[in-house]
Amino acid sequence: MKIMVGGTFSPLHDGHKKLISRSFELAGKNGHVIVGLSTDTFAGGKNHPILPYEERKKGLIAYIQESGYSATWNIIPLNDRYGATLDTDFDALVVSEETFPVSLEINRLRKERGRKKVDIHQITCVLADDGRWISSTRIHRGEIDDHGRMIR
Repeated sequence: MKIMVGGTFSPLHDGHKKLISRSFELAGKNGHVIVGLSTDTFAGGKNHPILPYEERKKGLIAYIQESGYSATWNIIPLNDRYGATLDTDFDALVVSEETFPVSLEINRLRKERGRKKVDIHQITCVLADDGRWISSTRIHRGEIDDHGRMIR
């Protein structure tokens, strides 16, 4: 299977790792995963500072390589909320609860363009020790670490 997943991944936390892991699991050992990584311009609208694109890309590459997935993969720039999903042939999109509404828009726009709808696989967000979602914003605020452990 050919799978697409996307994000800013700054910092790369346990919720992101679950998203990526699920993508490779769905792709299977002979599949392919395309990771859309938000460009600095697109990610600039975040409400917290982000690492530069190349640093985030290096972190993703290291995580994927260390995980030993057998599917092939590549990382592409994500310049907007849809990235290459509207025009690329692929089988499934992996999203979080937070980005699920965007996946519905993607399928609607694909249909308008005469493209086949893709399967949507939504993961549940990873919870921090306090029972709330692990998020980059909370990590940057100093509330939790990238594993969801409470800091303050």
